[in-house]
Amino acid sequence: MKTDVMKAAIDDSGSGPQGSGVSGRRYATFAHEMPFGPEPVIEDGRRIAYRFRLWAPAEKHVEVYVVDDGGRRTVHPCTKAGGWHSCTVAEAQPGDRYGFRLDHQLEVPDPASRFNPDGIHGPSELVDPERFRWDPDWRGRPWEEAVIYELHVGTFTPAGTYAGAATRLEGLAALGVTAIELMPVAEFAGRRGWGYDGVLPFAPKAEYGTPDELKRFVQAAHRLGLMVFLDVVYNHFGPEGNYLHVYAPQFFNARYETPWGAAIDFETAAPVREFFIENALYWLEEYRFDGLRLDAAHCIFDDSTPDILTELSTRVREQFRDRPVHLVLENVSNSANRLGPPGQAGRYDAQWNDDFHHAAHVLLTGEREGYYADYAGRALHQFVRCLCEGFAFQGDSSAFLGAERGESSTGLPLSAFVNFLQNHDQIGNRAFGERLVTLVEARRLRALIAIQLLAPSPPLIFMGEEAGATTPFRYFCDYQGDLAAAIREGRRREFGWISHAGDQPPAELPDPGAEETFRRSKLDWAAYDRAEGKDWQDFYRQLLSLRQRFVTPRIPLVVPGRCSCDFAGPHAFEIRWTCVDGSSLALRANLANAPSPQLPDPHIAPFAAIGPEIEPGHLGERGHLGPWCVRAYVREQTDG
Repeated sequence: MKTDVMKAAIDDSGSGPQGSGVSGRRYATFAHEMPFGPEPVIEDGRRIAYRFRLWAPAEKHVEVYVVDDGGRRTVHPCTKAGGWHSCTVAEAQPGDRYGFRLDHQLEVPDPASRFNPDGIHGPSELVDPERFRWDPDWRGRPWEEAVIYELHVGTFTPAGTYAGAATRLEGLAALGVTAIELMPVAEFAGRRGWGYDGVLPFAPKAEYGTPDELKRFVQAAHRLGLMVFLDVVYNHFGPEGNYLHVYAPQFFNARYETPWGAAIDFETAAPVREFFIENALYWLEEYRFDGLRLDAAHCIFDDSTPDILTELSTRVREQFRDRPVHLVLENVSNSANRLGPPGQAGRYDAQWNDDFHHAAHVLLTGEREGYYADYAGRALHQFVRCLCEGFAFQGDSSAFLGAERGESSTGLPLSAFVNFLQNHDQIGNRAFGERLVTLVEARRLRALIAIQLLAPSPPLIFMGEEAGATTPFRYFCDYQGDLAAAIREGRRREFGWISHAGDQPPAELPDPGAEETFRRSKLDWAAYDRAEGKDWQDFYRQLLSLRQRFVTPRIPLVVPGRCSCDFAGPHAFEIRWTCVDGSSLALRANLANAPSPQLPDPHIAPFAAIGPEIEPGHLGERGHLGPWCVRAYVREQTDG
């Protein structure tokens, strides 16, 4: 890690933090050094050249071309050793464009490009990461404080930029959010997309802004006490603009296939493993992200010892000792062995808990198509198991998969499971991208939100749900020709059975490639100022305030596996989480349209109450809960 902290005046040119004009302020610079991409050659403290390197084992000869800001183009031959092609260019400067010309004259961008302003097929731009001045005193936040807000930069604000998103951070901090999670920002084909088909993993998406503008977003979040996480994709490259097939086919493993294309070969060539490990370190160091969420880890195939996921976690823990850095998985396999206490080398802090979502969704909607079939008829017990033990499927048989799924998670801390009622996948992979607020009545939804936000596991909120947003979030992309047609037809085949709120036939499904589909997915910020939107925000704000006061301090104290539960009829339950100091958290809920049967009297007042009270004497005794009612309690050690 190369870090410089110094005292200096910060001018108002925009190169300092947000062009603040503050003088005499300490700052830090961060530049991640790696074997990929251009590297400055320093002599006597001064940059005298750039050294360019490309791992292209399939090419005999490679040249580097450089285009300066005046349009003058120079070409420089590389030397080859061990599959690496390298050369040094004395006249190269930050802001110049460059690329590699292969044997057959094909010109390709740098796969480790820090910025590709003209898109995935254009030249890369030389970036000086030390130009940006960081506040030196950010030290992160512990994982137990995480309240995560997932957003897509392109649809979060009308501008669809990092700068636009930064203007909304203050409101999220006031709401009680503690962490922002960005959907992938690595450069991908076209002007719009979810980001999961990136092909230049080190280059922030140009349509969202420059590298410095992304850094300003992160710094603005830190100044408000917000962590920032980044979603990264290490299981495949996108279908357009991936030139690695041409000059480095060793990147791909013919034995495995993902649903999105060829799998990455992490077993054969060391540079492939290093490419992705360096990418993780790069985002965490150079952009000061506080954590990464690894997409679809179940599609990362590696029989090495250690495997790539273990090695990546170990390397991250080794490098970042001055602040907590959080690693989260998406893993349909429910591999509990990959999870551990926060910060453990080789392990991951948490996993997105699909089981929690699926069980909650069935409880709310009654849907049973696709993977929801595994939860139909037993959703409440699976939901409660998630609250007590993490996973619902811990080696249990899945009818949807036709196989057993998961591992025992009982001994893991509940902080290892990120619980959500909505996210980009669960909204956007519906036929019409509907949100829950348009599918179920508000009182039912509010009860489930209260459980999510008041349970010990870290909650995730998808952008807009805190204001009851009704704008859809649909799958969109910007491919052309045959690829666009294939994706459009694939969506129509996938939703032949259609699970949605209306009665439109399959032929009227939104076209993923249409700009209208993208524009319809943008948040309507006017809704935040309407009475209903303000009411939803007050609801979230109050619950998150209660979480911070009563739940968060006790999360590190909750004893794994020490959770008990009582059911009262088919729809009501009480859960108790035991803490090491003898205290406990408790939550009781009735998820039905009628009052619940009797639960044991808690003999203490709840710190949170959602839903109607039962009028005194209504049922003749205490312990009953009204319809869609939630109560949360703290029992101190001294309580009876």
